[in-house]
Amino acid sequence: NGRGSMVKSLPYDSSASVECLVEPMEPHYGGGVIVNPDFNAGLRGWSAFGYGSVAEGASVATGNRYAVAGNRTRPYHSVSQKVYLQNDTHYTLSAWLQVSHGVAADVWAVVKTADDFIHVGGAVAKPGCWSMLKGGFTAANAGRAEIYFESNATVDIWVDSVSLKPFSKEEWAAHRTESTRAVRRKMVRLQAKDSGGNPLQGAEVSVENVRSSFPLGAAMSREILTNPGYQQWFTSRFTVTTFENEMKWYSTEPAPGREDYTVPDAMLALAKQHGIGVRGHNVFWDDPKQQPRWVQSLPYPDLLAAASRRIRSFVSRYAGQVIAWDVVNENLHYSFFERQFGWDASTAFYAAARLLDAGSALMFMNDYNTLEQPGDMAAAPGRYVDRLRQIIASYPENGAGMAIGLEGHFTTPNIPYMRAALDSLAQIGLPVWLTEVDVAGGPSQAQHLEEVLREAYAHPAVQGVILWSAWRPQGCYVMCLTDNNFRNLPQGDVVDRLLAEWRTAAQTGTTDEQGYFQAEVAHGDYKVTVSHPSLNTSVSQSVTVDLGSGNHFFIQA
Repeated sequence: NGRGSMVKSLPYDSSASVECLVEPMEPHYGGGVIVNPDFNAGLRGWSAFGYGSVAEGASVATGNRYAVAGNRTRPYHSVSQKVYLQNDTHYTLSAWLQVSHGVAADVWAVVKTADDFIHVGGAVAKPGCWSMLKGGFTAANAGRAEIYFESNATVDIWVDSVSLKPFSKEEWAAHRTESTRAVRRKMVRLQAKDSGGNPLQGAEVSVENVRSSFPLGAAMSREILTNPGYQQWFTSRFTVTTFENEMKWYSTEPAPGREDYTVPDAMLALAKQHGIGVRGHNVFWDDPKQQPRWVQSLPYPDLLAAASRRIRSFVSRYAGQVIAWDVVNENLHYSFFERQFGWDASTAFYAAARLLDAGSALMFMNDYNTLEQPGDMAAAPGRYVDRLRQIIASYPENGAGMAIGLEGHFTTPNIPYMRAALDSLAQIGLPVWLTEVDVAGGPSQAQHLEEVLREAYAHPAVQGVILWSAWRPQGCYVMCLTDNNFRNLPQGDVVDRLLAEWRTAAQTGTTDEQGYFQAEVAHGDYKVTVSHPSLNTSVSQSVTVDLGSGNHFFIQA
């Protein structure tokens, strides 16, 4: 078909780097629409932005050429190139950056249009090696634009291997479909044989989904304990959950030493009863405003005693019963415990949590804006990775079961940037979850939610998604899925539609002369039933299809 060939002519390049390299890699897509992307033709196509100066630079060792933005007295003084943007088009952008000397600097790429300055991604540029910036944006209108770089320090910036590549929304969706098939689905061959081992030709086969393996869930509130409508709606859909506030320190220890786990205990029991996995959220929250009131002004020794009691009491209580822990929440943006206990406070908390729960629970570093806001350098993918590596390096046992938690509180989602950030984070090979997904209200809320969920599901690094949509009669945090009678709102319809699409509808068919029946199914657990005139009764067998398993299954009748 036309679409398949179109995709092949314009594949999406998911490669990225979170390492600082001696030499930059070649520009993606040969630079895309960028003229002279690798500066091999000097500065042709490039000019100075602002009142700085631009010169050519070259590596002594290899002769690799690049641009040097110097005389920078303002953050935006840099090198730039004018481009023409297409209407309603996704763009993926990448560049390699270095600073001339001194310490690392935050550098972000900006696209200046007729009426806006669009942040499209950022990287931590270091002296002595090259860092990759990978980002993106969606051009709403056609027109002239200019790409340039900004930084929070006025050192010289070196720029190389710049690429800007347009994709139509149809091409983008086709890449997503292709990736979804590759990472979430599998073509399986089922062979039915009789008791003598002979293939059964013309047998009726039905393949029925018992459980999908991709965890899609939602936050729940304590209201679920006393509201049968909420229970019914929630438990019939979701396989994982996070309690919105009920496990947080201010909920379980409202006054010093007065611990009360009644509510989270009851919520955990309800989740278990329905086979729903629970994320432990959260052990500590680095935001000073989110500490229990009595904790905020404690002197050092008392705070140390209170924090030790909190982690021991909470983690040992639910060890082995939760699938994950958000050990230190939002510690790219806040540093309450680091300010009190020193820079390695979080590292010690992760080590303690792992000792208290030595099972299979994942230990998450949970934060926001790594996917949502290209301009928030505190949470840029490179900075996220650096922080995670600090935590792992100080206590090597923290490397066991560490995971990447991306909250996902979106306003208008920047889908190309979201994919680029996931590409970068995927490089370290740890599980990635979107942990608190919501989208700001407005007429496009449901459509934006669908885009975010499809993008997450299609990305090979993503291993689970939780929606931040806990129901309360007075309203949800930002996004509700239902009204107060648990009738779906448009956002709830999106979730139901995707759950159905990702589940694989029951499939039936007839085996060929070798006894084979073939079906494409999503990863998960299946009940396969075979019936044939030569059999007294139909035969059922359980089959699990996942990324690692083979694709041949034998059904012995």
